[in-house]
Amino acid sequence: MQLNVDANENINGTLVLPLWQGSEAMAEGSGAGVHRNLKNQIDNVLSDGDFKAKAGSSMTLAGLDEGKALLIGLGKPEDATEQSMREAGAKVIAARGKIHGTTLTVRFHDLEDSHMASFVEGMSLRDYSYDHYKSKDEDEEEEGELVIHVTCESDKAAALAAAASLSSAVATGVHLARDLGNAPPNDLYPQAFAKQAVEFADKHNNLEVTVISYDQAIDMGMGGLVGVGMGSERKPCMVIFELNGDKPGPSPCIVGKGITFDTGGISIKPSASMDEMKYDMHGSATTFGVIAALAESGWDERVVAVTCMAENMPSANAQRPGDVIKTYSGKTVEVLNTDAEGRLVLSDGLWYAGTHLNPSYIIDLATLTGAIVVALGHEATGMWSNDDELLANIKAAGEHCGEIAWPMPLFKAFEKEITDSKIADTRNLGAGRWGGSNTAAAFLKQFVPERDGEQIPWAHLDIAGTAWGAKTNKLVKHGATGIHVRTLHHLITGQ
Repeated sequence: MQLNVDANENINGTLVLPLWQGSEAMAEGSGAGVHRNLKNQIDNVLSDGDFKAKAGSSMTLAGLDEGKALLIGLGKPEDATEQSMREAGAKVIAARGKIHGTTLTVRFHDLEDSHMASFVEGMSLRDYSYDHYKSKDEDEEEEGELVIHVTCESDKAAALAAAASLSSAVATGVHLARDLGNAPPNDLYPQAFAKQAVEFADKHNNLEVTVISYDQAIDMGMGGLVGVGMGSERKPCMVIFELNGDKPGPSPCIVGKGITFDTGGISIKPSASMDEMKYDMHGSATTFGVIAALAESGWDERVVAVTCMAENMPSANAQRPGDVIKTYSGKTVEVLNTDAEGRLVLSDGLWYAGTHLNPSYIIDLATLTGAIVVALGHEATGMWSNDDELLANIKAAGEHCGEIAWPMPLFKAFEKEITDSKIADTRNLGAGRWGGSNTAAAFLKQFVPERDGEQIPWAHLDIAGTAWGAKTNKLVKHGATGIHVRTLHHLITGQ
Protein backbone atom coordinates (compact mmCIF):
# COMPACT_ATOMS: atom_id res chain seq x y z
CA MET A 1 0.00 0.00 0.00
CA GLN A 2 1.27 3.45 -0.93
CA LEU A 3 0.11 6.12 1.51
CA ASN A 4 0.25 9.86 0.80
CA VAL A 5 -0.79 12.54 3.29
CA ASP A 6 -1.42 16.15 2.29
CA ALA A 7 -3.83 19.04 2.71
CA ASN A 8 -4.91 19.48 -0.90
CA GLU A 9 -8.51 19.50 -2.03
CA ASN A 10 -8.23 16.95 -4.83
CA ILE A 11 -10.24 13.73 -4.80
CA ASN A 12 -8.34 10.90 -6.48
CA GLY A 13 -10.33 7.75 -7.20
CA THR A 14 -12.98 6.74 -4.67
CA LEU A 15 -13.76 9.17 -1.88
CA VAL A 16 -13.55 7.53 1.57
CA LEU A 17 -15.54 9.55 4.10
CA PRO A 18 -15.31 8.72 7.84
CA LEU A 19 -18.52 9.89 9.52
CA TRP A 20 -19.75 10.23 13.09
CA GLN A 21 -23.00 8.58 14.06
CA GLY A 22 -25.81 11.12 13.87
CA SER A 23 -24.38 12.99 10.87
CA GLU A 24 -27.17 14.32 8.67
CA ALA A 25 -24.90 15.85 6.04
CA MET A 26 -21.24 16.21 5.16
CA ALA A 27 -19.50 18.43 7.69
CA GLU A 28 -19.02 22.00 6.61
CA GLY A 29 -15.66 22.29 4.88
CA SER A 30 -15.35 18.56 4.08
CA GLY A 31 -16.90 18.85 0.64
CA ALA A 32 -13.97 20.63 -1.01
CA GLY A 33 -13.16 18.98 -4.34
CA VAL A 34 -16.26 16.75 -4.19
CA HIS A 35 -18.61 17.09 -7.18
CA ARG A 36 -21.94 18.59 -6.13
CA ASN A 37 -23.91 15.61 -7.43
CA LEU A 38 -21.89 13.17 -5.31
CA LYS A 39 -22.12 15.53 -2.34
CA ASN A 40 -25.90 15.74 -2.73
CA GLN A 41 -26.16 11.95 -2.88
CA ILE A 42 -24.11 11.62 0.32
CA ASP A 43 -26.21 14.27 2.08
CA ASN A 44 -29.45 12.59 1.00
CA VAL A 45 -28.31 9.19 2.29
CA LEU A 46 -27.38 10.72 5.63
CA SER A 47 -30.45 12.94 6.05
CA ASP A 48 -32.81 10.06 5.15
CA GLY A 49 -31.12 7.81 7.72
CA ASP A 50 -30.08 5.23 5.12
CA PHE A 51 -26.57 5.29 6.59
CA LYS A 52 -26.47 5.81 10.34
CA ALA A 53 -22.64 5.68 10.61
CA LYS A 54 -22.64 3.16 13.46
CA ALA A 55 -19.23 1.82 14.40
CA GLY A 56 -18.18 -0.98 12.05
CA SER A 57 -20.61 0.00 9.28
CA SER A 58 -19.88 0.99 5.69
CA MET A 59 -21.80 1.92 2.55
CA THR A 60 -20.74 2.31 -1.07
CA LEU A 61 -22.29 4.98 -3.29
CA ALA A 62 -21.69 4.44 -6.98
CA GLY A 63 -23.36 4.93 -10.31
CA LEU A 64 -22.62 8.61 -10.76
CA ASP A 65 -20.28 9.80 -13.49
CA GLU A 66 -18.98 12.32 -10.95
CA GLY A 67 -17.35 9.72 -8.72
CA LYS A 68 -17.83 7.03 -6.08
CA ALA A 69 -17.79 7.17 -2.30
CA LEU A 70 -17.21 4.71 0.52
CA LEU A 71 -18.82 5.85 3.76
CA ILE A 72 -17.26 4.55 6.98
CA GLY A 73 -19.09 4.69 10.31
CA LEU A 74 -17.13 5.94 13.32
CA GLY A 75 -19.86 5.47 15.90
CA LYS A 76 -20.67 8.09 18.55
CA PRO A 77 -17.95 10.69 19.21
CA GLU A 78 -18.15 10.14 22.96
CA ASP A 79 -17.48 6.40 22.48
CA ALA A 80 -14.47 6.84 20.20
CA THR A 81 -11.18 5.27 21.26
CA GLU A 82 -7.89 4.77 19.47
CA GLN A 83 -8.82 1.11 19.02
CA SER A 84 -12.26 1.90 17.58
CA MET A 85 -10.59 4.29 15.13
CA ARG A 86 -8.07 1.61 14.13
CA GLU A 87 -10.97 -0.73 13.46
CA ALA A 88 -12.72 1.96 11.40
CA GLY A 89 -9.58 2.35 9.30
CA ALA A 90 -9.35 -1.42 8.90
CA LYS A 91 -12.96 -1.37 7.66
CA VAL A 92 -11.83 0.67 4.63
CA ILE A 93 -9.62 -2.20 3.49
CA ALA A 94 -12.13 -4.90 4.45
CA ALA A 95 -14.98 -3.17 2.57
CA ARG A 96 -12.96 -2.27 -0.52
CA GLY A 97 -13.95 -4.17 -3.66
CA LYS A 98 -13.15 -3.98 -7.36
CA ILE A 99 -15.79 -1.28 -7.77
CA HIS A 100 -13.68 1.08 -5.65
CA GLY A 101 -10.54 0.67 -7.74
CA THR A 102 -6.96 0.89 -6.48
CA THR A 103 -6.92 4.62 -5.73
CA LEU A 104 -8.72 6.01 -2.70
CA THR A 105 -8.87 9.43 -1.07
CA VAL A 106 -9.64 9.47 2.64
CA ARG A 107 -11.11 12.84 3.60
CA PHE A 108 -10.68 13.70 7.28
CA HIS A 109 -12.35 16.79 8.66
CA ASP A 110 -12.47 18.07 12.20
CA LEU A 111 -11.01 14.92 13.78
CA GLU A 112 -8.49 14.77 16.61
CA ASP A 113 -4.89 14.05 15.60
CA SER A 114 -4.83 10.79 17.57
CA HIS A 115 -8.05 9.61 15.93
CA MET A 116 -6.72 10.26 12.44
CA ALA A 117 -3.41 8.56 13.26
CA SER A 118 -5.20 5.48 14.58
CA PHE A 119 -7.48 5.33 11.53
CA VAL A 120 -4.46 5.36 9.22
CA GLU A 121 -2.74 2.75 11.38
CA GLY A 122 -5.77 0.50 11.04
CA MET A 123 -5.63 0.75 7.26
CA SER A 124 -1.93 -0.16 7.25
CA LEU A 125 -2.42 -3.15 9.52
CA ARG A 126 -5.47 -4.53 7.66
CA ASP A 127 -3.84 -4.19 4.23
CA TYR A 128 -2.39 -7.70 4.33
CA SER A 129 -3.04 -11.02 2.66
CA TYR A 130 -1.06 -14.24 2.47
CA ASP A 131 -1.45 -15.52 -1.09
CA HIS A 132 2.10 -16.59 -1.96
CA TYR A 133 0.96 -20.13 -2.78
CA LYS A 134 -2.18 -19.28 -4.76
CA SER A 135 -2.13 -19.67 -8.52
CA LYS A 136 -3.68 -17.04 -10.77
CA ASP A 137 -5.56 -17.63 -13.99
CA GLU A 138 -3.72 -16.50 -17.09
CA ASP A 139 -6.52 -14.09 -17.97
CA GLU A 140 -6.71 -12.67 -14.45
CA GLU A 141 -5.52 -9.09 -14.43
CA GLU A 142 -3.05 -7.83 -11.87
CA GLU A 143 -4.91 -5.38 -9.66
CA GLY A 144 -1.89 -3.20 -8.96
CA GLU A 145 -0.75 -1.50 -5.80
CA LEU A 146 -3.31 0.18 -3.60
CA VAL A 147 -2.69 3.93 -3.43
CA ILE A 148 -4.38 5.89 -0.65
CA HIS A 149 -4.35 9.68 -0.47
CA VAL A 150 -5.20 11.08 2.95
CA THR A 151 -6.30 14.71 3.22
CA CYS A 152 -6.92 16.82 6.30
CA GLU A 153 -6.72 20.42 7.45
CA SER A 154 -3.41 22.04 6.53
CA ASP A 155 -2.38 22.67 10.14
CA LYS A 156 -2.71 18.93 10.92
CA ALA A 157 -1.03 17.52 7.81
CA ALA A 158 2.56 17.42 9.12
CA ALA A 159 1.62 15.55 12.31
CA LEU A 160 -0.56 13.10 10.40
CA ALA A 161 2.17 12.49 7.82
CA ALA A 162 4.64 11.65 10.61
CA ALA A 163 2.14 9.31 12.26
CA ALA A 164 1.39 7.62 8.93
CA SER A 165 5.10 7.10 8.27
CA LEU A 166 5.57 5.48 11.68
CA SER A 167 2.50 3.28 11.20
CA SER A 168 3.80 2.06 7.85
CA ALA A 169 7.21 1.23 9.34
CA VAL A 170 5.74 -0.69 12.26
CA ALA A 171 3.24 -2.44 9.96
CA THR A 172 6.24 -3.76 8.03
CA GLY A 173 7.25 -5.65 11.16
CA VAL A 174 3.69 -6.84 11.83
CA HIS A 175 3.30 -8.12 8.28
CA LEU A 176 6.68 -9.88 8.45
CA ALA A 177 5.58 -11.64 11.64
CA ARG A 178 2.34 -12.68 9.93
CA ASP A 179 4.23 -13.96 6.89
CA LEU A 180 6.48 -16.07 9.10
CA GLY A 181 3.55 -17.39 11.12
CA ASN A 182 1.49 -18.24 8.03
CA ALA A 183 4.34 -19.88 6.12
CA PRO A 184 3.92 -23.66 5.62
CA PRO A 185 6.27 -25.74 7.76
CA ASN A 186 7.77 -27.59 4.81
CA ASP A 187 9.22 -24.25 3.66
CA LEU A 188 9.79 -22.50 6.99
CA TYR A 189 11.95 -24.67 9.21
CA PRO A 190 14.69 -23.60 11.66
CA GLN A 191 17.50 -23.00 9.17
CA ALA A 192 15.11 -21.35 6.68
CA PHE A 193 14.11 -18.88 9.41
CA ALA A 194 17.81 -18.26 10.14
CA LYS A 195 18.49 -17.65 6.45
CA GLN A 196 15.72 -15.03 6.29
CA ALA A 197 17.17 -13.32 9.35
CA VAL A 198 20.65 -13.20 7.84
CA GLU A 199 19.29 -11.85 4.54
CA PHE A 200 17.33 -9.17 6.40
CA ALA A 201 20.43 -8.13 8.32
CA ASP A 202 22.39 -7.87 5.08
CA LYS A 203 20.03 -5.06 4.05
CA HIS A 204 20.47 -3.10 7.31
CA ASN A 205 23.90 -1.80 8.26
CA ASN A 206 22.94 -1.39 11.92
CA LEU A 207 21.78 -4.99 12.41
CA GLU A 208 23.93 -8.05 13.09
CA VAL A 209 22.59 -11.60 13.11
CA THR A 210 24.43 -14.58 14.58
CA VAL A 211 23.29 -18.18 14.13
CA ILE A 212 24.19 -20.89 16.64
CA SER A 213 24.02 -24.15 14.68
CA TYR A 214 22.92 -27.55 15.95
CA ASP A 215 26.50 -28.75 16.36
CA GLN A 216 27.46 -25.55 18.17
CA ALA A 217 24.43 -25.90 20.45
CA ILE A 218 25.58 -29.42 21.36
CA ASP A 219 29.10 -28.17 22.12
CA MET A 220 27.69 -25.32 24.23
CA GLY A 221 25.51 -27.67 26.26
CA MET A 222 22.13 -26.35 25.11
CA GLY A 223 20.28 -29.50 26.09
CA GLY A 224 16.83 -27.90 25.93
CA LEU A 225 17.16 -26.77 22.31
CA VAL A 226 19.00 -29.91 21.23
CA GLY A 227 16.62 -32.29 23.00
CA VAL A 228 13.51 -30.83 21.37
CA GLY A 229 14.94 -30.62 17.87
CA MET A 230 17.10 -33.71 17.57
CA GLY A 231 14.23 -35.94 16.40
CA SER A 232 13.82 -33.93 13.19
CA GLU A 233 15.96 -34.13 10.07
CA ARG A 234 15.74 -30.32 10.10
CA LYS A 235 17.94 -29.58 13.05
CA PRO A 236 17.44 -26.76 15.56
CA CYS A 237 19.35 -23.52 15.79
CA MET A 238 19.37 -20.30 17.78
CA VAL A 239 19.28 -16.93 16.02
CA ILE A 240 20.59 -13.83 17.80
CA PHE A 241 19.73 -10.31 16.60
CA GLU A 242 21.66 -7.22 17.71
CA LEU A 243 20.35 -3.86 16.52
CA ASN A 244 22.68 -0.86 16.94
CA GLY A 245 25.23 -3.02 18.67
CA ASP A 246 27.74 -0.17 18.92
CA LYS A 247 25.58 1.56 21.55
CA PRO A 248 26.71 0.91 25.16
CA GLY A 249 24.76 -0.13 28.22
CA PRO A 250 22.12 -2.73 29.12
CA SER A 251 19.40 -3.01 26.48
CA PRO A 252 15.92 -4.46 26.03
CA CYS A 253 16.00 -8.13 25.07
CA ILE A 254 13.22 -10.12 23.41
CA VAL A 255 13.26 -13.94 23.37
CA GLY A 256 10.96 -15.97 21.12
CA LYS A 257 9.82 -19.58 21.06
CA GLY A 258 10.23 -20.86 17.51
CA ILE A 259 8.81 -24.36 17.08
CA THR A 260 8.31 -24.32 13.31
CA PHE A 261 6.08 -27.38 13.57
CA ASP A 262 4.95 -29.16 16.70
CA THR A 263 3.71 -32.72 16.43
CA GLY A 264 4.10 -33.09 20.18
CA GLY A 265 7.00 -35.47 19.59
CA ILE A 266 6.64 -38.92 21.16
CA SER A 267 3.75 -37.47 23.23
CA ILE A 268 2.03 -36.92 19.90
CA LYS A 269 -0.89 -34.54 19.54
CA PRO A 270 -4.36 -35.50 18.24
CA SER A 271 -4.64 -35.10 14.48
CA ALA A 272 -7.49 -32.56 14.61
CA SER A 273 -6.17 -29.08 13.82
CA MET A 274 -2.56 -30.26 13.94
CA ASP A 275 -1.98 -28.21 10.78
CA GLU A 276 -2.24 -25.13 13.00
CA MET A 277 0.94 -26.17 14.79
CA LYS A 278 2.87 -24.27 12.12
CA TYR A 279 1.90 -21.25 14.24
CA ASP A 280 3.90 -22.60 17.18
CA MET A 281 6.82 -20.42 16.12
CA HIS A 282 4.87 -17.17 16.45
CA GLY A 283 6.92 -16.09 19.47
CA SER A 284 9.95 -16.01 17.20
CA ALA A 285 7.88 -14.48 14.40
CA THR A 286 6.93 -11.60 16.70
CA THR A 287 10.53 -11.26 17.88
CA PHE A 288 11.81 -10.95 14.30
CA GLY A 289 8.92 -8.57 13.55
CA VAL A 290 9.85 -6.30 16.47
CA ILE A 291 13.43 -6.05 15.23
CA ALA A 292 12.17 -5.29 11.71
CA ALA A 293 9.76 -2.63 13.00
CA LEU A 294 12.55 -0.96 15.00
CA ALA A 295 14.92 -1.04 12.04
CA GLU A 296 12.32 0.34 9.62
CA SER A 297 11.23 3.10 12.00
CA GLY A 298 14.81 4.27 12.47
CA TRP A 299 15.30 3.38 16.14
CA ASP A 300 18.92 4.21 17.01
CA GLU A 301 19.38 2.55 20.42
CA ARG A 302 20.62 -0.97 21.09
CA VAL A 303 18.04 -3.80 21.21
CA VAL A 304 18.87 -7.52 21.26
CA ALA A 305 16.77 -10.59 20.58
CA VAL A 306 17.02 -14.37 20.63
CA THR A 307 14.89 -16.84 18.69
CA CYS A 308 14.94 -20.52 19.68
CA MET A 309 14.17 -22.50 16.55
CA ALA A 310 13.33 -26.21 16.42
CA GLU A 311 10.95 -28.70 14.84
CA ASN A 312 9.38 -31.17 17.29
CA MET A 313 9.07 -34.51 15.52
CA PRO A 314 8.75 -38.17 16.58
CA SER A 315 11.52 -40.45 15.35
CA ALA A 316 13.95 -43.13 16.50
CA ASN A 317 16.20 -40.31 17.70
CA ALA A 318 13.51 -38.20 19.34
CA GLN A 319 13.43 -37.17 22.97
CA ARG A 320 11.36 -39.50 25.17
CA PRO A 321 9.10 -39.00 28.18
CA GLY A 322 11.27 -39.95 31.14
CA ASP A 323 14.48 -38.51 29.70
CA VAL A 324 16.57 -36.16 31.82
CA ILE A 325 18.35 -33.36 29.97
CA LYS A 326 20.94 -30.82 31.05
CA THR A 327 20.13 -27.28 29.95
CA TYR A 328 22.53 -24.48 29.07
CA SER A 329 22.20 -23.14 32.61
CA GLY A 330 23.50 -26.41 34.04
CA LYS A 331 20.13 -27.26 35.58
CA THR A 332 18.67 -30.66 34.78
CA VAL A 333 15.08 -31.23 33.65
CA GLU A 334 12.99 -34.37 33.89
CA VAL A 335 11.01 -34.54 30.63
CA LEU A 336 7.57 -35.87 31.56
CA ASN A 337 5.88 -34.90 28.29
CA THR A 338 7.60 -34.11 25.01
CA ASP A 339 4.70 -31.84 24.03
CA ALA A 340 5.79 -29.41 26.77
CA GLU A 341 8.73 -28.53 24.54
CA GLY A 342 8.53 -24.75 24.15
CA ARG A 343 9.66 -24.17 27.71
CA LEU A 344 12.70 -26.37 27.06
CA VAL A 345 14.01 -24.35 24.12
CA LEU A 346 13.24 -21.14 25.99
CA SER A 347 15.24 -22.34 29.01
CA ASP A 348 18.37 -22.15 26.87
CA GLY A 349 17.33 -18.90 25.15
CA LEU A 350 16.62 -17.12 28.43
CA TRP A 351 19.92 -18.21 29.98
CA TYR A 352 21.88 -17.22 26.87
CA ALA A 353 20.16 -13.81 26.78
CA GLY A 354 20.85 -13.13 30.44
CA THR A 355 24.48 -14.26 30.42
CA HIS A 356 25.69 -13.02 27.02
CA LEU A 357 23.63 -10.03 25.85
CA ASN A 358 23.63 -7.59 28.80
CA PRO A 359 19.84 -7.09 28.93
CA SER A 360 18.15 -4.33 30.91
CA TYR A 361 15.13 -6.63 30.93
CA ILE A 362 14.04 -9.79 29.15
CA ILE A 363 10.61 -10.40 27.63
CA ASP A 364 9.85 -13.81 26.17
CA LEU A 365 6.95 -14.59 23.86
CA ALA A 366 5.62 -18.07 23.30
CA THR A 367 2.56 -19.95 22.10
CA LEU A 368 3.16 -21.96 25.23
CA THR A 369 -0.03 -23.48 26.66
CA GLY A 370 -3.58 -24.37 25.74
CA ALA A 371 -4.39 -23.56 29.35
CA ILE A 372 -4.06 -19.83 28.71
CA VAL A 373 -6.69 -20.08 25.97
CA VAL A 374 -9.01 -21.74 28.50
CA ALA A 375 -8.31 -18.88 30.92
CA LEU A 376 -8.41 -15.85 28.62
CA GLY A 377 -9.83 -17.08 25.32
CA HIS A 378 -8.56 -15.32 22.22
CA GLU A 379 -9.05 -11.86 23.70
CA ALA A 380 -5.88 -11.39 25.73
CA THR A 381 -2.33 -12.59 26.18
CA GLY A 382 -1.34 -14.01 29.56
CA MET A 383 1.52 -12.16 31.26
CA TRP A 384 3.75 -13.12 34.19
CA SER A 385 6.68 -11.13 35.57
CA ASN A 386 9.18 -11.02 38.41
CA ASP A 387 9.17 -7.20 38.24
CA ASP A 388 6.09 -5.06 38.96
CA GLU A 389 7.35 -2.05 37.00
CA LEU A 390 8.07 -4.08 33.87
CA LEU A 391 4.67 -5.77 34.14
CA ALA A 392 2.90 -2.41 34.46
CA ASN A 393 4.82 -0.96 31.51
CA ILE A 394 3.97 -3.87 29.22
CA LYS A 395 0.31 -3.74 30.27
CA ALA A 396 0.17 -0.01 29.51
CA ALA A 397 1.88 -0.46 26.15
CA GLY A 398 -0.55 -3.23 25.23
CA GLU A 399 -3.54 -1.09 26.15
CA HIS A 400 -2.16 1.79 24.09
CA CYS A 401 -1.91 -0.51 21.06
CA GLY A 402 -5.17 -2.37 21.61
CA GLU A 403 -3.26 -5.60 22.36
CA ILE A 404 -4.25 -6.70 25.87
CA ALA A 405 -1.62 -8.37 28.04
CA TRP A 406 -3.34 -9.59 31.21
CA PRO A 407 -1.39 -10.10 34.48
CA MET A 408 -1.35 -13.67 35.77
CA PRO A 409 -0.06 -15.03 39.11
CA LEU A 410 3.46 -16.28 39.71
CA PHE A 411 2.91 -17.89 43.10
CA LYS A 412 5.71 -19.65 44.95
CA ALA A 413 3.46 -22.73 45.02
CA PHE A 414 3.75 -22.99 41.24
CA GLU A 415 7.54 -22.84 41.45
CA LYS A 416 7.55 -25.50 44.15
CA GLU A 417 5.33 -27.70 41.99
CA ILE A 418 7.61 -27.43 38.97
CA THR A 419 10.79 -28.15 40.96
CA ASP A 420 9.29 -31.23 42.64
CA SER A 421 11.20 -33.85 40.67
CA LYS A 422 12.61 -36.93 42.37
CA ILE A 423 15.51 -37.29 39.93
CA ALA A 424 16.28 -33.83 38.47
CA ASP A 425 16.44 -30.15 39.39
CA THR A 426 13.09 -29.44 37.79
CA ARG A 427 10.37 -31.05 35.65
CA ASN A 428 8.70 -29.80 32.49
CA LEU A 429 5.15 -30.37 33.78
CA GLY A 430 3.27 -29.42 36.88
CA ALA A 431 1.68 -32.00 39.17
CA GLY A 432 -1.67 -31.98 37.36
CA ARG A 433 -3.75 -30.30 34.68
CA TRP A 434 -4.79 -27.32 36.81
CA GLY A 435 -3.06 -23.98 36.34
CA GLY A 436 -0.93 -25.27 33.49
CA SER A 437 -0.05 -21.84 32.11
CA ASN A 438 1.07 -20.74 35.59
CA THR A 439 3.35 -23.72 36.16
CA ALA A 440 4.80 -23.20 32.68
CA ALA A 441 5.67 -19.61 33.61
CA ALA A 442 7.12 -20.84 36.91
CA PHE A 443 9.32 -23.24 34.95
CA LEU A 444 10.68 -20.42 32.78
CA LYS A 445 11.46 -18.30 35.81
CA GLN A 446 14.01 -20.92 36.90
CA PHE A 447 16.13 -19.99 33.87
CA VAL A 448 16.29 -16.22 34.27
CA PRO A 449 19.83 -15.44 35.47
CA GLU A 450 20.68 -13.24 38.42
CA ARG A 451 22.71 -10.06 38.24
CA ASP A 452 24.16 -8.40 41.34
CA GLY A 453 22.26 -10.86 43.52
CA GLU A 454 18.83 -10.33 41.94
CA GLN A 455 17.07 -11.83 38.96
CA ILE A 456 17.16 -9.76 35.80
CA PRO A 457 13.72 -8.14 35.27
CA TRP A 458 11.75 -10.59 33.15
CA ALA A 459 8.27 -11.03 31.73
CA HIS A 460 6.68 -13.97 29.97
CA LEU A 461 3.89 -13.49 27.40
CA ASP A 462 1.85 -16.58 26.53
CA ILE A 463 0.36 -15.76 23.12
CA ALA A 464 -1.25 -19.15 22.43
CA GLY A 465 -4.68 -17.53 22.28
CA THR A 466 -3.77 -14.34 20.43
CA ALA A 467 -1.20 -15.39 17.83
CA TRP A 468 -3.88 -16.90 15.58
CA GLY A 469 -7.57 -17.77 15.69
CA ALA A 470 -8.55 -14.39 17.14
CA LYS A 471 -11.77 -13.95 15.17
CA THR A 472 -12.69 -10.70 16.92
CA ASN A 473 -9.45 -9.06 15.80
CA LYS A 474 -10.65 -6.73 13.06
CA LEU A 475 -7.11 -5.69 12.11
CA VAL A 476 -6.36 -9.02 10.42
CA LYS A 477 -8.47 -11.11 8.07
CA HIS A 478 -7.31 -14.57 9.15
CA GLY A 479 -4.25 -16.57 10.16
CA ALA A 480 -1.28 -15.20 12.07
CA THR A 481 -1.90 -11.86 13.79
CA GLY A 482 1.61 -10.48 14.38
CA ILE A 483 0.53 -9.92 17.98
CA HIS A 484 2.64 -7.64 20.19
CA VAL A 485 5.00 -6.34 17.52
CA ARG A 486 3.31 -2.98 18.08
CA THR A 487 3.18 -3.41 21.87
CA LEU A 488 6.90 -4.06 22.16
CA HIS A 489 7.83 -1.38 19.63
CA HIS A 490 5.85 1.12 21.70
CA LEU A 491 7.31 -0.18 24.97
CA ILE A 492 10.87 0.21 23.69
CA THR A 493 10.53 3.48 21.79
CA GLY A 494 7.61 5.26 23.45
CA GLN A 495 6.23 5.91 19.95
